[in-house]
Amino acid sequence: MIMRARRDVSASVSLFLAAVPLSLGIALACGAPLWAGPVAVAVGGLAAGAFGGASLRASGAATGLIVVTAELVQRHGWRAMCAITVLAGAAQLVLGAVRMARPSLMGRALPAIGPPIVRGLLAATGVTIVLGRLPAVLGSRPNESALGNLAALPADMMRAHLPTLLVGAATVAVLVAWPRLPAPAARWARPAPAAFVALAVATATGLFVDVASVTASPWALTALPALPDEPALGLLGAVVMVVLVASAETPGLSARAFAGQGVANVVSGLLGGLPVAGGAIHPWRHTRPSGEDESTAGDASRDRAPSSAEDGPTRSAQKAAGEAAGEEGSRAATVLYGVWALLCAALFTAAFAWIPAVALAVLITAVGVRMVRFAHLRHARRQGDFAVYAATLGAVVLFGVLQGVIVGISVTALLALRRRWAGFRSRYGQAVADAVDAHRCLPWTPWRQHDCTRPADAEADTAEIGGERQLLGGVSAFQRNTAPLVRDELARLAREGQRPSQLFLTCADSRLVTSMITSSGPGDLFTVRNVGNLMPPPGSDASCDSVAAAVEYAVEVLKVGSITVCGHSGCGAMQALLDLAASPAGHGLPGGGQTPLTRWLRHGRPSLARMQRIGRLGRGEVALAERLVADDVERLALVNVMQQLDHLMAHACVARRVAEGSLQLHGMYFHVGEAQAYVLDRRSRTFTAVRPEVLDAA
Repeated sequence: MIMRARRDVSASVSLFLAAVPLSLGIALACGAPLWAGPVAVAVGGLAAGAFGGASLRASGAATGLIVVTAELVQRHGWRAMCAITVLAGAAQLVLGAVRMARPSLMGRALPAIGPPIVRGLLAATGVTIVLGRLPAVLGSRPNESALGNLAALPADMMRAHLPTLLVGAATVAVLVAWPRLPAPAARWARPAPAAFVALAVATATGLFVDVASVTASPWALTALPALPDEPALGLLGAVVMVVLVASAETPGLSARAFAGQGVANVVSGLLGGLPVAGGAIHPWRHTRPSGEDESTAGDASRDRAPSSAEDGPTRSAQKAAGEAAGEEGSRAATVLYGVWALLCAALFTAAFAWIPAVALAVLITAVGVRMVRFAHLRHARRQGDFAVYAATLGAVVLFGVLQGVIVGISVTALLALRRRWAGFRSRYGQAVADAVDAHRCLPWTPWRQHDCTRPADAEADTAEIGGERQLLGGVSAFQRNTAPLVRDELARLAREGQRPSQLFLTCADSRLVTSMITSSGPGDLFTVRNVGNLMPPPGSDASCDSVAAAVEYAVEVLKVGSITVCGHSGCGAMQALLDLAASPAGHGLPGGGQTPLTRWLRHGRPSLARMQRIGRLGRGEVALAERLVADDVERLALVNVMQQLDHLMAHACVARRVAEGSLQLHGMYFHVGEAQAYVLDRRSRTFTAVRPEVLDAA
């Protein structure tokens, strides 16, 4: 108990020290009172502890809302912005309640904003932040528009204030050097996040040079939020913008967490705080070893420097926070994180006046740079969504958030119409009529329904059709219909070599088509398949080195960014484990005198023992979010996914990369009969169905 309390305090302090400097920078960039940042951090932490479960998500002032908040504060004033925050929180609360009551209704009622639009929006926010803060870094006053700041940049550089540049350079140096300290120094430096240390160094430097400090005032509750003096339609647009960007910044929240975020925004607005988003300081925290987010994790891992964290320059501190939080932290740590921020807002706002404004500007500029991810750009190009991404990014920078999202949706609709028209012409156009007649089969059509691969002799022997002639017929169909389409891409891969971003460990079951359920192509997945998707722990048996060798090659040579273990329904290996355990002769699955199959299934014994232990203790360690677990075969398949993830972590190369933050582990379950994929949330040990409207969210 004492050790757990010490871990909670250590984790909460580390995240508090990382969040408060960023929240101060956000408040300054938005034109809000400085205390509004720590107030939002405090409310976010307390709300996350009450509504968001036990994970240490570091909720607080939303970085993605800087542009929206700054625009609304400039147009309506701070009191009106607080009122808009309250209304946005109320809207989130209502939407979260509706999602909990009628999730299918919300799926149909809410418009789907695709990942290219969301990523373009966040990238545009980063570009706008950088252009808006660079003048302050150079000692000049920012303009009202991003283009105005860009046009004035050469003149600002010519008349740059040297003391301001000195303090800014000191801040940058700490942000870059602190996570890269050598091992002996890093050990004692871990508890202090780079953002906090950079701010302390900048403040100390500012005592000896003539630089402008920020304007600080005590936290005041006398001025309650006031509605802006404008038509209801304009107010509605402002509320929609806040809800939209907050949702884009923290995708994949459960209905409960979404409602909790709404409560946090209502309270933050009433107390004079900034808008709140769950996990809002993600550009400054260490990537969680559980690997729960980022659909483009592999791309992102290739983009970042080898020694940098997932999204920010405070790797050492956030890694320490992650280690101190232990098994994803506790609710007590999350609440403590909010308490420290509340005390800071109430007691130490006068000390903010010592902070140089340029130091906060550098912190926010670094956040803006990190929000523009080249992995997202490459992903959009690869998926054919570059036009949507670029249009959204450009429109948000030039015209604003709401206008940019509308442009993105419009471009998406135009491209969809274009694809439909192309499909219509391909189906009915005379120029391709012969090709359509020659190839009506889809790539995932089974052989027994595949006209393109059937032998010419319709009366051919069924066994022969299912044997060599059927296989050769399929290869012939590939050479005729598919090879011309993929030849250029395969030629590129042959020249450049393979660079998969994912290792996919799954069962050898013929019904599990990995490329189909992941919508992947050549070079995307490094796939390892065996009976039962088992991962033998190290040192278990020299005859089982094949799987470990594949994992080592993927992790050490190919440098994959994530590993996914995927089980499935109706798994014969899981049924065999249950049968062998139930039979008198096979009870305990002894290793001697057995067949190769039963010897291999010994690696499933820990999964079976884990499921039996759950049953004895009466605790539901594994669950499906949308329905009850059907039977013991499905329950064992789910438990087996979690157990094999534990086996993966027992391998030194995997554990090291996860600790570095450059490798993520995921669990997945595919129900064959439902054609439905489920993704594991390792904090709650719950498998949640992947829905079409949240596919590829990031």
